[in-house]
Amino acid sequence: MLAVTHSVALIGVQAEAITIEVNSGERGELRYILVGLPDSAVKESQDRVLSALDNCGFQAPNTKTTINLAPGDLKKEGPSYDLPIALCLLAATQQIQSTQQDLNQTLKEYLIAGELSLSGSIRPVKGGLAMAQLAKRLKLKGVLLPKPTAEEANLIEGIAIYPIETLSQAVEFLQSPDSIQPLPKNTNSTSYNESSNYQDIDFSDVKGQHSVRRAVEIAVSGNHNLLIIGSPGSGKSMIAKRIPTIMPRPTLDEYLEILSIHSASGYSQEFNPKYPKRPFRAPHHTTSDVALLGGGSFPKPGEISLAHNGVLFLDELPEFKRSTLEVMRQPLEEGYVSISRSQAKITLPASFMLIAAMNPCPCGYQGDPKSTCRCSLSQIARYRSRISGPLLDHIDLHVEAPSLTIKEIQSKQLGESSKSIRQRCQQARHKQTQRFSQKPHAYQQCNAHMSSQELKTHC
Repeated sequence: MLAVTHSVALIGVQAEAITIEVNSGERGELRYILVGLPDSAVKESQDRVLSALDNCGFQAPNTKTTINLAPGDLKKEGPSYDLPIALCLLAATQQIQSTQQDLNQTLKEYLIAGELSLSGSIRPVKGGLAMAQLAKRLKLKGVLLPKPTAEEANLIEGIAIYPIETLSQAVEFLQSPDSIQPLPKNTNSTSYNESSNYQDIDFSDVKGQHSVRRAVEIAVSGNHNLLIIGSPGSGKSMIAKRIPTIMPRPTLDEYLEILSIHSASGYSQEFNPKYPKRPFRAPHHTTSDVALLGGGSFPKPGEISLAHNGVLFLDELPEFKRSTLEVMRQPLEEGYVSISRSQAKITLPASFMLIAAMNPCPCGYQGDPKSTCRCSLSQIARYRSRISGPLLDHIDLHVEAPSLTIKEIQSKQLGESSKSIRQRCQQARHKQTQRFSQKPHAYQQCNAHMSSQELKTHC
């Protein structure tokens, strides 16, 4: 018998529909044939599925069985096809108590994904948000997902999300779709709670550095890139880590974009859907071009995409490989990155606020009134030449962070809080949104992305 259902393949952060077809009862020797350009993880699903069927009290097919993942020219990766393959096997071998016509129709009405353990329990998979968005576009009845992935996908309105914890529970659902209720949609799922976002960091912790604080506020208000130059211990990293606390709250659309990228990359656990916040990424200076830009044999988001709608912080900027820094020039200008590979070409969102920090010289003490610089002019020139002029042109603001005096460090007076600074930044962003409301993308509705004509008009 033939059984068919829907699943999904992640291409970058986008979901592509996959049709899973299982035909059992064919003539020939007993064997399982898996076709459709599966990678090694998909090929291994056969062993996981057969063990799960046995441990849940079902029988493995005893005839030749063909499993097809269509379309055949799109390479499939990952273990998310375990659950739909298992359900189609059970349907094809008539082990689910239902009329065959009704069962086949039910399978075709849902998008199914999940990794099976040998015991039959279902493990979470990546890309829950993208799966829900795809099912909504395909006008399916709902999505069957592992419970943690289902909670993430439930942010998408207009599609029913069913949490499944075991293979037996999924079979029960196919027998009686009313046996499991979809997750309730929480209309307040994106309510804002400041204390739940940043409990341990606040701009009030920063002492002194009034010029840097003002530069940061201007940069955040207009979404400008910022370079902080200062001696070791002047507080560059401390200030950078607090920048997300003063950024305007992301809109629902922006937050769904953030969650979709992190979900496709497997990092969605870093975000609580009930408390929207912007991402902060701080890759080490030894990071590779692919890790920063994205890519690989199966192209995936890099650090600049994971920082979309948030902050990318590059500490010790001259220590990054020059080739690694140069790949950011196109994303900084256009807000996205295009990656072409032999297997796929994808476009990833990459609209981020770049915050960079560096020392003024290799030893870090040039111009410091309390310490003596030990670097020669040629050493300083070589150090600064590691950053190209075109990249520096994309950084709108350069500010110096002087070293603090003992009196400033010992001061018990708290600086201005993140809450009050954020209010001013939100007011400035609101004016810019009104000014550039005709632009289609939110990241273009800021001063940093004004065209030459808009500069003439407004400045």
